[in-house]
Amino acid sequence: MVVTLIFLSVLIGGMVIGMPIAHALVLTGVALMWHLDFFDTQLLAQNLQAGFDNFPLLAVPFFILAGELMNAGGLSRRIIDLAGAFVGHIRGGLGYVAIGAAVLLASMSGSAIADTAALATILLPMMRAQKYPDSYGAGLLASGGIIAPIIPPSMPFVIYGVTTNTSISKLFLSGVVPGLIMGIFLICAWRWIARKHQLAQGTRMPWGARMKALAHSFWALMMPVIILGGLRGGIFTPTEAAVVAAVYALLVSMLVYRELSLAGLYGVFLGAAKTTAVVMFLCGAATVTAYMITLADLPNLLADTFAGVLGSPMLFMALMMLFLLVVGTAMDLTPTILIFGPVCAPLAAKAGIDPVYFGFMFVYVGCIGLITPPVGTVQNVVAGVGRMRMETVIKGTSPFLIAYVLLAMLLVVFPQIVTAPLKWMY
Repeated sequence: MVVTLIFLSVLIGGMVIGMPIAHALVLTGVALMWHLDFFDTQLLAQNLQAGFDNFPLLAVPFFILAGELMNAGGLSRRIIDLAGAFVGHIRGGLGYVAIGAAVLLASMSGSAIADTAALATILLPMMRAQKYPDSYGAGLLASGGIIAPIIPPSMPFVIYGVTTNTSISKLFLSGVVPGLIMGIFLICAWRWIARKHQLAQGTRMPWGARMKALAHSFWALMMPVIILGGLRGGIFTPTEAAVVAAVYALLVSMLVYRELSLAGLYGVFLGAAKTTAVVMFLCGAATVTAYMITLADLPNLLADTFAGVLGSPMLFMALMMLFLLVVGTAMDLTPTILIFGPVCAPLAAKAGIDPVYFGFMFVYVGCIGLITPPVGTVQNVVAGVGRMRMETVIKGTSPFLIAYVLLAMLLVVFPQIVTAPLKWMY
């Protein structure tokens, strides 16, 4: 219990006083070293460097770059235009456009922030022009954005797979069907809102215009086909898929759509580099803590504490998901994976839970945290783009948050929703 107390008190204490999470993680590792009488600056530096000297983690900067290129090069906008051409005429049609575009964009970038920024920048002004309630429009865009880490390619799945030594390919494929179900749950929630508020209907576009929109978005739509097809066919690994995605987005943006110039590349690369630096430093800092957690035998100590529920996988999953929901209110997804993944995954294994299923659920519930106050990273993105109060976004997100929590409960009771399609695809 002393090890657990040191781990939690130093980590939480560092965050409470405003210390960056990466710094708090390193400090936690140092505190555990002192407690175990194992302090060694060289070992500290080696583990910090080993955290980002990892081949599978090469996928992270390339997926980040692919998302930046999609937004700058016009791929994201064409996907949104395509969705608008087919469903924009329905009552509350822009909401259905947002959901359809969110699902399609999720199959390309794997970044909730990138997808949410693209959706909000384009659709929020259109929703305001049609007099949609600001709160529900913003809430839907934030909720649609978190589908991105679930449908492959997914940056959080890469980080979870590396952190817990779980198959990244299987994690990718585990998110396909649940990601589509997330879209269905959003449609149901938005349908209720559209009818209650009698939202505006758009003009039905002729089939000629729809086919034109489809033709314009063809090269953007080929990106998920290439990625998923390559993964399913064993043509390339998830890391190689990230490189293919980035190169493909670069070529289409510059040579096909011609919306990205050589001068514009500097800003794209700079933005991707800054985001990558933050994520990689987090990975290195988490490796220091994970190494000391292993030496301190913390997973086994916690297994003894939770011995009463390890015999019931469903009860253990329910308690673990509740714990992650609470953590998600105060912590972003990447730190949640890096801090709690190495601790929780061994407990799930002792409870007899499939590691890929548990990994999927871990990331899914962590994604819900992205739209949960007070932190709500994705909510902050929408509030920033729309220049609105955070309280407005939180209010509008509530119906969709409830829908996602209901889906989480469904997935706990029926894990076959995740595991059965995975067996067929893999």
